[in-house]
Amino acid sequence: MTAVIKPNGELTLRTLAMPADANAAGDIFGGWVMAQMDLSCGIRAAERARGRVVTAAVKEMAFALPVKIGDTLCIYTDVIKVGRTSMTLKVEAWAQRYLSHVMEKVTDAIFVMVALDATGRPTPVPPGE
Repeated sequence: MTAVIKPNGELTLRTLAMPADANAAGDIFGGWVMAQMDLSCGIRAAERARGRVVTAAVKEMAFALPVKIGDTLCIYTDVIKVGRTSMTLKVEAWAQRYLSHVMEKVTDAIFVMVALDATGRPTPVPPGE
């Protein structure tokens, strides 16, 4: 019997993979997937920081499976560490295959986001969840 693998974290973004995001073979560009992951981290980190954030680093990322035109890309985020001005997030990208309920993990990565004040300088992340 095979174990059912489920996403970790909170569903932060769902978007449809369209032909404009693909190469001639119908595979979605990895850079597009990474951009969706970055958007998701920005959403989740800004909520936690209650303000503006920027991406400071993306740790190692490898693609296990392709995303195809028509798949729904689902991005899950989990804030795993909060520092003074930074947050570390574990991010997973899953493809819900076109016209099915099949979900497959495409890639994951660690993103580091930094909270900024109105002048663009790092600012402390407020205490909280």
